[in-house]
Amino acid sequence: MRSIHWNPGTGGDDPPQDDLALLDRVADEDMDAFEALYRVYRPRLRRFIGGMTRQSALADEVLDDTMMVVWRKAHTYNHEAKVSTWIFAIAYRQTLKALRHDEETVALDERRDASATAPGPDAERQQQELHRYLGDALAGLSAEQRAVIELTYYLGYACREIAQIMGCPVDTVKTRMFYARRKLKTLLALTQEEAI
Repeated sequence: MRSIHWNPGTGGDDPPQDDLALLDRVADEDMDAFEALYRVYRPRLRRFIGGMTRQSALADEVLDDTMMVVWRKAHTYNHEAKVSTWIFAIAYRQTLKALRHDEETVALDERRDASATAPGPDAERQQQELHRYLGDALAGLSAEQRAVIELTYYLGYACREIAQIMGCPVDTVKTRMFYARRKLKTLLALTQEEAI
């Protein structure tokens, strides 16, 4: 197999293509199709993986790992789920794998990121504080709970699709969502009390 080097910044005038048609071409090792698929999925995958890892560098690494798996495994796609669900399932598994191997590094980088923010004008500072409170609260959730929150609220997936992505029953997704919301409510309340 040839080496993979994609340039997501090229071809901005390309017409949109069907995900399934692109994936079929990727299975045939069509690099142009792979680059097009990468451009389509990069923003959503980056948001999802970044929300789970809470670390920019790790999210970029996991995104690249995810797309490498898509490249290598495109021929195994079996049409049981939407292409996007299949790709997000790969991203979910790659993210969990990276989190297991990098827990200490993630914690260290989060502390560095939190201490590096410089205060700005009042409105900007309040916005930064709000993002920090929410980030701290999300960090208090398990990776599975963060994934459910990201997939639901930021990426718009339904419970059935999330269950396919995460490889679990729909009821498990609903349970994780219930506990994630409850824990977020508690964590946000505690964070606000500490700020006062």
